[in-house]
Amino acid sequence: MNISKAEQRVLHALAQGGRIVHRRDEVTRDIMDVDCFTREGWRLSNCTLAIFHSLRRKRLIASKSGAAYRITYRGLRWLNGQADNR
Repeated sequence: MNISKAEQRVLHALAQGGRIVHRRDEVTRDIMDVDCFTREGWRLSNCTLAIFHSLRRKRLIASKSGAAYRITYRGLRWLNGQADNR
């Protein structure tokens, strides 16, 4: 499975304790907007809705009981080990 650089950046942030907060449409209940936060509380600007859907489709991230999305065990296995996200 190929993972783009943008997807890897988001997964690295999630692997270090980050989360993806989503907002749903009131009527259709579809996910309309996502924000990715690092464990320090910084917001990643390169986490788009397309990247979110791609990671979710590949089952690299998941949400439990409507909480924020976190990295799955499968997502951890697909990451390449990098010392400082570089």
